[in-house]
Amino acid sequence: MTDTDKEQLKQQLTELREQHRDLDAAIDSLVNSGTGDQLRLRRLKKQKLLLKDEISEIEDQLLPDIIA
Repeated sequence: MTDTDKEQLKQQLTELREQHRDLDAAIDSLVNSGTGDQLRLRRLKKQKLLLKDEISEIEDQLLPDIIA
C-alpha cells in the first residue's frame, strides 16, 4: 500500500467517523424528541452500524496485524 493510498484511507476514515457522530446525534435527538418514529430510528441505527463496519474495515487496512 502506497503512502497516497494510506492518506486516502485516512481521509475516508475521518469522513466516516464524522458521519457516524452525526448519526449518533440524530438518533439521540430523535429519541429525546419523543416522537416515537421507530421506523426512522431503526433506519438510522442500521446506517450507523454499517458505517461502523466500514470504519473497522478501513482501520484494519491501516493497522497491520500483530501476531502474538
